[in-house]
Amino acid sequence: MLTLGGLAFLLACVFGSFVASGGAIGPLIASMPFELLTILGAAIGTFIMANSMHDVKHTLAGFGMILKGERYKKTDYVDLLSLLYWFTRLASQRGAMALEPHIEKPDDSVAFKHFPKILKDHHTSDLICDYLRMIGMNADDPHQIEDVMARELKKTLAEEMHGSHAIQTMADALPALGIVAAVLGVIKTMGHINEPPAVLGEMIGGALVGTFLGVLLAYGMAAPCASRLQAIVLADSKYAEVIRAVLVAHLHGNAPQVSVETGRKMVPNEHMPSFADLEQALQALQING
Repeated sequence: MLTLGGLAFLLACVFGSFVASGGAIGPLIASMPFELLTILGAAIGTFIMANSMHDVKHTLAGFGMILKGERYKKTDYVDLLSLLYWFTRLASQRGAMALEPHIEKPDDSVAFKHFPKILKDHHTSDLICDYLRMIGMNADDPHQIEDVMARELKKTLAEEMHGSHAIQTMADALPALGIVAAVLGVIKTMGHINEPPAVLGEMIGGALVGTFLGVLLAYGMAAPCASRLQAIVLADSKYAEVIRAVLVAHLHGNAPQVSVETGRKMVPNEHMPSFADLEQALQALQING
């Protein structure tokens, strides 16, 4: 909602100041549909040319992320740390093989059922199960696990960032596409050079709308959207980093409480639970199985 509020404020200031200063809104509105068709049509066409269908769908989904904001909040991090605490405590007390029933069939796991949001998040649940499974296969070198996880998370982050890069690339192209629309308007005006000055002036003004819209769409809409999407992706990527931190700390032989505290330090400050909040959640954790 904050993004939509900023957009509304931007448009109100731009067009409101134009009208308040004595600008005629009529010619602007009359020319805008055709200029937008030229600019946005060219932008969409080049966007489709430059991306695969998967990337197109991924980028479109990114606009939904911009409107919704960050996916994970404080309660989500508390739940994740609580689940990881339960797993690391079980592995410390009974050995890594005790985790097998939970990681092989997470849908039947009482631990995962205790945190249904994590269970529905297949990327997160698969990430936890995959690396706990590796630990159960005696891949217990913390440096090896950390390196493998770091490379996977880096790959995932690069793929998730593609949407913001695609939008930023389109933002960089929009001013030039606005010039294309303006040049077409000038060409049209030159074809009516015998018209009176008042008519020519209106036609030239309509042509300049293309330049105006190209710049406005680029720096007032597309670029901020790309920046916001990038920030959301980076913030949400910390969720997986918490998993890496906890599992690596566990493999280094730390107590479960120390392992989850290591993970807590990876949570973005905005959503980081306090030590007391996490301690209270862990003490209240009641999972049998």
